[in-house]
Amino acid sequence: MSDSILLAEADGVATLVLNRPDKLNAFADAMREAFIAAIDAVAASATARVLVITGAGRAFCAGGDVGFMARLKQEGRAFAGGLEPLVDTGRTGIAKLWALPIPTLAAVNGAAAGGGANLALACDLRIASDRASFGQSFVKIGLHPDWGGTYFLPRLVGVAKALELGWLGDQVDAAEALRIGMVERVLPHDRLLDETRALAARLAAAPPHVLRAVKRTMRAGLERGLDECLADELETQAMCWNHADSDEGIRAFAERRAPAFGRSREADPAIGGRFE
Repeated sequence: MSDSILLAEADGVATLVLNRPDKLNAFADAMREAFIAAIDAVAASATARVLVITGAGRAFCAGGDVGFMARLKQEGRAFAGGLEPLVDTGRTGIAKLWALPIPTLAAVNGAAAGGGANLALACDLRIASDRASFGQSFVKIGLHPDWGGTYFLPRLVGVAKALELGWLGDQVDAAEALRIGMVERVLPHDRLLDETRALAARLAAAPPHVLRAVKRTMRAGLERGLDECLADELETQAMCWNHADSDEGIRAFAERRAPAFGRSREADPAIGGRFE
């Protein structure tokens, strides 16, 4: 990793910190490549069960570095030789984040604007500080949403609200973001990271293959009819029943103790296949 992207893992929870606080964690230079490398490292980890993304300092992420864009304009750079490589690299990072089979949580500690807002939207869950805000600010500099905003935003808030946000580019505070379904929780700022870590720890203690399966089937359900969902549920339930973690979970329930979920792939060949 570079200094602009920090990655650590403990107790099954990987934490990625956008670390350019003097520029509100705006992406510039090699930061996109470092982000992709971090996501690849999480994907390759045999022990990471949850990913938390947050920002250093007072912002989550301001998106692209507008000062850098201004320099491209001053140099007369065309899109293909200027902004396109940056947008395209960001697209790769978002696609890799979305493809992770483990739960991903955005701990939004402050402003999330432009690509930074869409980075948060690309995570499975968003937990926001009461100081957080979200904005599709592209229109204010004459640009179009990228980094998956046209995919994630209408699915979360509906097409009409997504249009309003995209057309106006206004920042939405944490309370409004919660009301319209953009975030799942709003917490006092000083409790954000502790409570996000507690949620991540709960997820890390759950049966990993079940979390992966739920993520896969819930997403697939958006594009399916009821019959397809019911059929997939039946097949996936059979896989879960045959997995060692259901033995452990049912036994622990009967014995009134906490279950110890999650064996290795070598010990549990049922992990894999449809669970990926």
